[in-house]
Amino acid sequence: MLPIHIALVSLTTNVSFSRLAVISAAIQKQIIRDFSPIWKIQATIDVFRTLEDMPAGYWPVVIVNKINIGTPGLHLDANGQPFALVLADDDIPFTCSHEILEMLVDPFGDRFVTSDSLLPEQGRVAYLVEVCDPCEGLPFGYAVNGLILSDFYTPHYFDPVANPAVKYSFSGAITRPREILKDGYISWRTFDTQDWFQANLFEDEMAFENLGRIEKDGRSWREIIDALTARPRELRMARLANTAEEYNLNPSQANSATRNASLAWAATFQKQLESML
Repeated sequence: MLPIHIALVSLTTNVSFSRLAVISAAIQKQIIRDFSPIWKIQATIDVFRTLEDMPAGYWPVVIVNKINIGTPGLHLDANGQPFALVLADDDIPFTCSHEILEMLVDPFGDRFVTSDSLLPEQGRVAYLVEVCDPCEGLPFGYAVNGLILSDFYTPHYFDPVANPAVKYSFSGAITRPREILKDGYISWRTFDTQDWFQANLFEDEMAFENLGRIEKDGRSWREIIDALTARPRELRMARLANTAEEYNLNPSQANSATRNASLAWAATFQKQLESML
């Protein structure tokens, strides 16, 4: 299978080119080491200073300060090709990882998997494939190159029965099919009425919401459902800000340790290089 080419571009001075390169390297390692062996999808991540520098055929992930129309996440351009928008006030490495992994598995936002509904009376339903949403809470991320990146579910996530020998998410945080972790959600459509439903764990208990019958417009299903997701953005951002303290998760400390190791290696290598030149 030919690799997919992803471009990271920052349109804000809040995220420098060098910072973007560090993020890109971490996500590239995540894809090669963790994601590709499970999902059998190959991809490259490259950083460009401007959109004009990006070669044709790349799928851009663009970091911006604000979005006037639409929402962060996956969109389709005028030619039907995917791109993603990431707000600079998010936890950028984590969010870029989230959007890129979901883009790779479902680039056009219309992929479904049939499985048993979380509401048993509905029987079999069609779940929208969003590999990071059920485990999208920051505490369930994991460190790569000192940056906290998103966990993701495996193709076994929609299996009919649980198997203790099966891995349902890369980190192992998801322990059974269709499990939703704190701050996560999944969405599905019924076959009989075509109504959309969503289950979320934004609060302390699981909540179910009937989104009703939705008419498809020019957007992907993922873009439509993300816009309807009943999760106040301000609440989510407040939780992100408090997550490190609440769960003893310290991304800056992990990044500092990685940075110190990099500086030590660079100093040693620089001396060797100077002796050779």
